[in-house]
Amino acid sequence: MLQKDHLFEWRTVYQNVILGLELNHMLSKENTDYVLKLLKDYGLYAFKDKKPSELSGGMRQRAALIRTMAVHPDLLLLDEPFSALDFQTRLAVSADIASIIRKTSKTAILITHDLSEAITLADRVIVLSKRPAYVKCEMPIHYAVSREDPLAIRSTKEYQDYFNQLWEVLTDGESIL
Repeated sequence: MLQKDHLFEWRTVYQNVILGLELNHMLSKENTDYVLKLLKDYGLYAFKDKKPSELSGGMRQRAALIRTMAVHPDLLLLDEPFSALDFQTRLAVSADIASIIRKTSKTAILITHDLSEAITLADRVIVLSKRPAYVKCEMPIHYAVSREDPLAIRSTKEYQDYFNQLWEVLTDGESIL
């Protein structure tokens, strides 16, 4: 799942989400039934015959996730999938997609430059150095509160502690101002 949803405007939402199945010669009744279930589960079933331009940014990202999930990957790679969204939509959609991934028990690697997003969504944060990249820090992330509400997480002491620790790693303890 990339920064942009890459939905094709000449295809309906349904046609877009089955594209991976078509390309991988996996178009079967079982897989199309799975796609229809995902569309229902993630609130897009009523929009399955709409064009991408008729969807909000968050809906487009959910459609891109369904397209990714349709081929039953073992690992999800998410390359800054929320970067094109405004802040409010980004919070809602990132929490929504994180919840979807947790419910399906998929492993996901999220690439982000947003420290708050990483701390809010991840079970583990890995900080890479500048080029040539190496692992500077690996930090497990645990919260006592539910992960369903990203704003609740951001108001916890744990969040602030993680943020401060990772900020030190990112800035090498130096002020960047």
